[in-house]
Amino acid sequence: MFLKPDYNLKNIYEIDFNELKENGIKCIMFDLDSTVMMSKSANFLPETLEWFNSFINDFEVAIISNNPNQEYIANASKLAPCKVIGHAKKPNPNVARAYLESVGIKPEEAVMVGDRPLTDILVGKRLGCKTILVDSINPHENWPTRLVRALERSTIRK
Repeated sequence: MFLKPDYNLKNIYEIDFNELKENGIKCIMFDLDSTVMMSKSANFLPETLEWFNSFINDFEVAIISNNPNQEYIANASKLAPCKVIGHAKKPNPNVARAYLESVGIKPEEAVMVGDRPLTDILVGKRLGCKTILVDSINPHENWPTRLVRALERSTIRK
């Protein structure tokens, strides 16, 4: 199976929010670990929180994570400037679809942003959303994680 994200960026900070607005995007859904927060860190970088403030008022924004740990998701919810939903079971689209329905956004008006092709990008494609693949927010991930990322990215059609 080959996936092709609509955008393939170096990191979240390269997202062009003006372009998204011009293309009718009203909602941005982010993955949590390795996308907007270093994996299992339970904390946002100060520059990431500042970055969120640059666009949070222009879009409906949520973080949708596969992490099933309720305590971890509750902690992320306290720190995040938007709704955080855990145990999403991506690439199953049910949780993301329910979120979009709850805020009255059509899938074609949304974008899914994440670091994993086989979960984040695939759930966006299954929903009918635009998709943005980014590299990990942590440039110093361990080698097994980097290997898995390289294997997953082999599923991307250039």
